[in-house]
Amino acid sequence: MICREKTVCFTGHRELREHTDTLFPKLYETVELLIQRGYCYFGTGGARGFDALAAEVVLALKEKYPHIHLILVLPFKMQYSYEQGWSIEDVIQHQQHKKRASKVVYTQETYSAGCYYKRNRHLVDFSGICICYQYKNTGGTAYTTKYAREQGVKIIQI
Repeated sequence: MICREKTVCFTGHRELREHTDTLFPKLYETVELLIQRGYCYFGTGGARGFDALAAEVVLALKEKYPHIHLILVLPFKMQYSYEQGWSIEDVIQHQQHKKRASKVVYTQETYSAGCYYKRNRHLVDFSGICICYQYKNTGGTAYTTKYAREQGVKIIQI
């Protein structure tokens, strides 16, 4: 059973304004501090961009802290076949994340309107902290951070 007091979720834009060489160490340091404070479950939504980077950070830290878990919360099966912008490399990375995750959750089987919001609410509803990478106040990331605030979930901006 996953408990909110030990669970962190991530939300962020698919397009990264900073290079991953800059973002990765910032995120790594933040997640490592949370691990040292007892957090061990890390949920990400499986999208390109920040979600993929967050999964990479958690998997890298899992080598040092084998007790932690990457939980992928996906809006529906094969989301990369529905969304634009996925490269072959993105799809391969996504498949690797699914194989290496401790758990994969689909909030529903197939695409429908609102399925991404459903996925984002699920991530927040099971978390005590939300790490976000947000540089605009529109879209799914803005929705998720607003929802997290409303639910009393602590937000850490990267």
